[in-house]
Amino acid sequence: MTSSALDLSLPEQIVLLALRDEKGTPVFRAGMHKFAIGGAILAELALGGHVRIGEEKNNLVEPLAAATLADPVLEECRAAVAGATRRKSAGAWVTRFARIRRLRHRVAEGLCRRGILKDSEEQILLVFTRKAYPTTDPAPERLLLERMREAVLGDGDGLDPRTALVVALAHAAKMLGIYFGWKELWRRRARLKRIASGEPIGGADRATVAAIHAAVEAAVRKAVAHAASHAHGA
Repeated sequence: MTSSALDLSLPEQIVLLALRDEKGTPVFRAGMHKFAIGGAILAELALGGHVRIGEEKNNLVEPLAAATLADPVLEECRAAVAGATRRKSAGAWVTRFARIRRLRHRVAEGLCRRGILKDSEEQILLVFTRKAYPTTDPAPERLLLERMREAVLGDGDGLDPRTALVVALAHAAKMLGIYFGWKELWRRRARLKRIASGEPIGGADRATVAAIHAAVEAAVRKAVAHAASHAHGA
């Protein structure tokens, strides 16, 4: 029995969005998905009460609960925050988490254990192979996309924080164009801005959504500028 989208961690949901269903390789537009995964990890830790993201300008992250997490990726990141000699900003942790070796693969392996993806290898030019994770159970991603469309195309408040976070993360990493047409996104730009600010959520989670979105957006912007400068230099 597999899980629904509601049972999946935020990093798992982002990885589902970033992979092609049939091939199991990253979608071209998901090139910045590693920062979305990094943001999803920090968001998961915050929602679970393992860290607190401050509302000051730098959104400093403070460790809270010391309980060990079952998910090895989340536990590695929780332990890193807990063991840091000084508090770092949300943006610093998003970037650090995004750089974890084999991050996408490690999260995808968890989805394989759940029976949602399948671990396979894709051959390239009859010489090289690379890991791929085609979908075996499309139901969780289908439910996730339904909830995302309701959030983006609707106008109501009281959004589920986790759905709002997935939308905000995908928006910051320029991934929404995979599943929405550009005209849809243009028409809903005010709604997306509200979701990214946490406005339709309210409560304590509002600040978390806003801080995570800002951190991922800044990391993506910096990575794009870095790549452009290197291309220009070449």
